[in-house]
Amino acid sequence: MDLATIAAIVITTIGFIASIIQLIDFWQKHREKRRLKKPATVQRPLLEKTRSRRNQPFTPRQDWGEAIETASFYGRDEELNQLQAWIVQDYCRLVAILGIGGVGKTTLSIKAGQQLLATPMLPEQDSFEVIIWRSLREAPPLDAVLNEVLKVVANQPDLQVPAGTNAQITQLLEFFGQMRCLLILDNGESIMQGSDRAGEYRDGYEGYGELFRRIGGTSHKSCLVLTSRENPSEIAAATRDNPLVRCLQLTGLNLTAGEALFHDRNLVGTDTHQRSLIEFYQGNPLALKIVATTIQELFDGNIAQFLDSNLGVFGDIRDLLEQQCDRLSELERSLMVWLAIDREPVALSALRDSLLAEVSQADLLQALQSLVRRSLIEKSAALFTLQPVVMEYFTEQLIQQATDFVTDETDRSIALSVSSAATLFNRYALIQATAKDYVRDVQERLILDPVAERLVRRWGSHQNTEIRLKQILTALQQSPRQPGYAGGNILNLLRHLQVDLSNSDFSNLTIWQAYLQGATLQRTNFSDTDLAHCIFNEAFDRVKSVAFSPDGTLLAAGDAKGNILLWQLTDYQHVATFGGHTDTVRTIAFSPSGHLIASGSYDNTIRLWDVSCGHCLRILEGHTRELRGVVFSPESQFLASASVDFTVRLWEVETGQCLKTLQAHANVVHSVAFSPSGKILVSGGADRTIKFWEVETGQLLKTLEEHTERVESVAFSPNGERLASGSADTTVRLWDVHTGECLKILPGHSDWVWSVTFSPNGELLASGSADKTVKLWQVNTGQCLETLRGHIDEVRSVAFSPNGQMLASSSEELEIKLWVMPIGRCLKTLVGYQSWVTAVVISPDDQTLMASYGDGKVRLWSINTGQCLKILEGHTDWVHSVVISPDGQVIASGSHDETIRLWDARTGECFKILGRHTTSVISLVFSPDGQLLASGGGEDHAVKLWDLKTGQCLKTLEGHTTWVDTIAFSPDGQTLAIGLDGCVILWDVNTEKTPQKLEGHQKWISGVTFSPDGQLLVSCGDRIRVWDASTGQSLKVISGHDGWVDAVAFSVDGQVLVSSSEDHTIRFWSIETGECLRVLQGHTRGVKTIALTSDDQILVSGSRADETIKIWDVETGECLDTLRCDRPYEGMNITRTTGLTTAQKQALKALGAIESSEDITS
Repeated sequence: MDLATIAAIVITTIGFIASIIQLIDFWQKHREKRRLKKPATVQRPLLEKTRSRRNQPFTPRQDWGEAIETASFYGRDEELNQLQAWIVQDYCRLVAILGIGGVGKTTLSIKAGQQLLATPMLPEQDSFEVIIWRSLREAPPLDAVLNEVLKVVANQPDLQVPAGTNAQITQLLEFFGQMRCLLILDNGESIMQGSDRAGEYRDGYEGYGELFRRIGGTSHKSCLVLTSRENPSEIAAATRDNPLVRCLQLTGLNLTAGEALFHDRNLVGTDTHQRSLIEFYQGNPLALKIVATTIQELFDGNIAQFLDSNLGVFGDIRDLLEQQCDRLSELERSLMVWLAIDREPVALSALRDSLLAEVSQADLLQALQSLVRRSLIEKSAALFTLQPVVMEYFTEQLIQQATDFVTDETDRSIALSVSSAATLFNRYALIQATAKDYVRDVQERLILDPVAERLVRRWGSHQNTEIRLKQILTALQQSPRQPGYAGGNILNLLRHLQVDLSNSDFSNLTIWQAYLQGATLQRTNFSDTDLAHCIFNEAFDRVKSVAFSPDGTLLAAGDAKGNILLWQLTDYQHVATFGGHTDTVRTIAFSPSGHLIASGSYDNTIRLWDVSCGHCLRILEGHTRELRGVVFSPESQFLASASVDFTVRLWEVETGQCLKTLQAHANVVHSVAFSPSGKILVSGGADRTIKFWEVETGQLLKTLEEHTERVESVAFSPNGERLASGSADTTVRLWDVHTGECLKILPGHSDWVWSVTFSPNGELLASGSADKTVKLWQVNTGQCLETLRGHIDEVRSVAFSPNGQMLASSSEELEIKLWVMPIGRCLKTLVGYQSWVTAVVISPDDQTLMASYGDGKVRLWSINTGQCLKILEGHTDWVHSVVISPDGQVIASGSHDETIRLWDARTGECFKILGRHTTSVISLVFSPDGQLLASGGGEDHAVKLWDLKTGQCLKTLEGHTTWVDTIAFSPDGQTLAIGLDGCVILWDVNTEKTPQKLEGHQKWISGVTFSPDGQLLVSCGDRIRVWDASTGQSLKVISGHDGWVDAVAFSVDGQVLVSSSEDHTIRFWSIETGECLRVLQGHTRGVKTIALTSDDQILVSGSRADETIKIWDVETGECLDTLRCDRPYEGMNITRTTGLTTAQKQALKALGAIESSEDITS
């Protein structure tokens, strides 16, 4: 090669090297510039200001979730330094820590986060403002994780998180660009397929892949760290071409770290022996901890003897766990499985209760201590749980063994299955019906669902699986009954497979821990069956008020059927129902001693109950309208009550005597509260005021007037220094009790605030709202700490338990929820049932009856046969009203779900949904020509007129101040009568003419109707009034009912008026004389609605509270038929069942269950 050629090569090489140097220099300067450049000022309306860091130390906000303690941490200095360099200096967006189970990924992730906190004075641009750690061990859906994370990052517990994971990821990236956050997600393998499909997600978890892709590929200044045994495909792909996405493959501990572990475990051995042991187990920390216990127990800590024994052969951590499991006693093995089922730390007593065999306290403690020594379980305070790898192993063992209990499809195999069930499938519950809601959800997802899937694959179809499971139940029925979980497991599997359980025979079985809430069990036979720890629907109606007993052992609720229900909180069992009120129980309160409950009802009375026996001790009468609030004085001497009659009354508890009537409110009084000293009484009312009264004299001390809408609730802080109020103006206010100054306004709710209550220590305030949420507020700062979501209807009442660790809330959707404080997890949901008949109407051909119900359905019945012909389903909440068009072609229904549905009367198909009301649709009526539909709303107080052909809203009449309970068209279709609070409005639908107002009623109006000739208008409520429809003159007042009049209807000739009432009767009146012609009796509760056939031969009536429809012969007054829709447990046989409390049996019977007379002995 000549010199020129060599020179050219050298020059080219030098140029190439120079280019490389320039490129490296450019990159380093660019990175340094990024590090040192101060972030531009960003407008952050969604983010709370968290700091001003100039010249002052900074501590980031931290949320470590359920992160474990990391006291025992060995080595990993190199890995920690590498992670810190990637995360802090290189601004990596996405880092995966990968490794086999037990290698220490979880501990390393926590330690890395803690190390960032401990690093002194990082430069401002490098330090993190938020650090969040979350476990994916229970495979939470992505939207649930993002919902939590977004609120923490934004520092706004009430943040309105967008719907859909894509929108949530977008919002997270916005936050990640505005502030520096470290998000650590642990146990990523839980969301992966985990079989031969490496890197792929479980069904329904694909959204995590999108999260990783966008986090890694989008510019921001935060970091997501994922720990996983399996690398998601998105991360694996990104590491090849994206330098800001990296993976750390975690291997075992080095020799030094392993020796430190052995030293702490008091093992003895030469360096060679220790190295051999560490290499043998590949430095896996969990394996080394487990084997160290074996060496201590079997070889007195001598490593050499263990190595000589050849006991240590294993392929991976699962082999070691299997080897360890073989050395466990039967009790220890059972405890491990139960801890895997429990999914969270549990107390010793709970473990003992789950075991079938009787085990002494000493034996149980010894077994648990042995498991702790073996490093198989973790102990925190007095609670026990499993390390993730161990929990996964025993969960898989349970799933596998549970699906192996059937071997083939011969009759012999069924017998073997039963035998197997007696030893395994019978020993463990796949889910615990009585567990906390969030725990049971995880059990269903991670245990019950995999078992069901494997059984379906094994037997080929859902139908075959159902047949086989029922065959096993039959075999169990034919065997001697024994305690255990087999029967409950099979029912849970059948329910999970959505099998219709009605008409099934489950007699002579042990069925424990079956979760049957919402299951169809009509005409199911449970006779001679043990139903201990099973969960069914409760019989309560809509709950307006909840309260804890002072000792925290009982929860009480008052419902719309007039009952007070009690649950014991140790196991959430329904233990008592107190009945006596004839209308909704609006308010309840325990006396401070806990011996009494006071209840205030819409029947205008207060009742005092003996908690121990349920006897009504006395009835307090004096209020002339419905009760809204009751409260005991601190020493139980007095009771205060608030009423719709505009008054507050003070009663002596001992005698029931009304001592004082406090009158100053100009409208309904909604709430009362005693100060802790008992000297001051506060009331809040619909006149938008809060009034302070001196208890001793009854003198009005002061009035607070800053709320702009009615005051629904008032509550004193425990120290008596603060008062909280909740209002229909959507705010909560905090007041200084002494000065009356409004200290804070707590905005955040988007609808009425129905209830407020302080925590026992006074640090928290809870509020329940018509916006379907509960909010937790920090009293000192006024900050919303948490928004509890889960109710699907208005939250009417909230109450703290005496120890402050639980919050109860009740809502209009027949649910009571118990929440763990202060984290706000839903602990338990009690579900009621009601099928109120809210409206009835008859088809133009007089053949079919249409009825709307509180269960959200419309049912069509044959008037002649009483048969249910069709059920119209689609509404998501109770249906207030149903009407049929004059030609009989269209049925319209209005619901609490804020929609109007139009149905084809022949097919039952819903062909149109009208949804312009902003609240409940209370009343409906067709125009006489069938071209228009009028609707009356609830809280929006609006009347709307709809074009039936187009579905367009033609007009809206607003300006009312109350619900529109009733509307009616005149026969000529020109006038719409609207019943409001105390008056009737006549609206000319064709003009903009000012509506005519007919006044005379003292209270709200529940029914209006025109006479067939249009000359008369009749309205009802507190009484019946007859009006001249053209002039608006009051012609007559008809009296005779002993209760509220709910509905009125004219006969075809207009000579007879029919009315129905809360006094349980229907009356016929001469419209000319006002004389009562006939009284029909048969309903056991108030009669809400009536309708006549076109020939006046048949009358149909419907009752809300007794849930029946009655068909009457008008001429004879005879009840021809009583129609009741099937309740959830209609005809369910519970004769000689065990495991149920008396109250539970009563609840089941109220929902249709039957019990033969031979079993009713007490």
